Amino acid sequence: MSDPTPQHDATDDPLFSPFDLGGVRLGNRTALAPMTRVSATEDGLVTERNTRYYEGFARGGFALVVTEGVYTDTEHSQGYLYQPGLATDAQGEAWRPVVEAVHAAGGAIFAQLMHAGAQAQGNRFREESVGPSAVAPRGEQLPFYRGDGPYRTPRALDAGEIARVRRGFADAARRAADAGFDGVEVHGANGYLLDQFLTDYLNRREDAYGGGVENRVRLAAEVLDEVLQAVGSEIAVGIRVSQSKVSDFHHRWAGGTEDAEAVFTTLARTGAHFLHTTEYRALDPAFPAGTETLARLARKFGGLPVIANGGLEDPRDARTALESGDADVVALGKGALAQRDWPHRVREGREIASEPHPDILAPLADIKDRELAG
Repeated sequence: MSDPTPQHDATDDPLFSPFDLGGVRLGNRTALAPMTRVSATEDGLVTERNTRYYEGFARGGFALVVTEGVYTDTEHSQGYLYQPGLATDAQGEAWRPVVEAVHAAGGAIFAQLMHAGAQAQGNRFREESVGPSAVAPRGEQLPFYRGDGPYRTPRALDAGEIARVRRGFADAARRAADAGFDGVEVHGANGYLLDQFLTDYLNRREDAYGGGVENRVRLAAEVLDEVLQAVGSEIAVGIRVSQSKVSDFHHRWAGGTEDAEAVFTTLARTGAHFLHTTEYRALDPAFPAGTETLARLARKFGGLPVIANGGLEDPRDARTALESGDADVVALGKGALAQRDWPHRVREGREIASEPHPDILAPLADIKDRELAG
């Protein structure tokens, strides 16, 4: 348990000052991080169960709710069985009650748009997986997302398919805007397709999308550009970036700070509204040879508002991320699952749990009835 004693007066606590993120007014600096919950219908529709789940975090004081990764097309983007989508108009309409409930509870909500690529372990549209090259992700599939055994070796995407991937993100963003979302976050992290293109050992292409880091980040930038063209004047648009992956926790960019400069400057040049960095520990140095965090590097080279995620459940750490200037907003994952009213508890100086009850992530990482009752 974290120290429940308030460290700041309510009037000067950086966690509870308002902030404008891509034109979206947030009442405080706390966000729910995106977390896969495999709790939609088989055909990708969210339900009342999802509505109550997301609404609960807004009622608990989180100013921003970022959804789990939502698949973008009816080809290769789905990563998990029972994952929600924004690939069809029916899926877009199903999200409306979720958005309305979060708004009614005082929160803003962004949809995270995701293409699983080679990290797919459950897709009702296709048997095969695709990626930048015919190289399988390291590690094994995740049992709590209904996976089993090593990842399949993907088929390398061709130029026409890459164009369809970009279009899928843009169309999904359009559906998100039509459903009332306040923003979208492109998922460029954690080993999914856009991160696969960025990753040196997964990307062996010899065209404009392979080779140096400037080429490997190209697809992520192009996706951002198309999404911004589709909705950027209406809602906030940003991207999530990480070094590690769900199946390769220890991965770091080989070029260190130079790679970070190339990645963040390229992404920011698109006109995106924010960057969201995620690490196991957001306050740890991004590279062994340096002292700067990934969030600080995003700020330094991107010059955009930054959301930081990773081990910030202790309010003292969350405040440090804000007071240091590394981040403008802190996003909580497991800490939010532990207590959906984390912001209210912090503001009132009540006890804080750092880890959720074990059964929330087992045997499946789906939405549990005990969460809905909380």
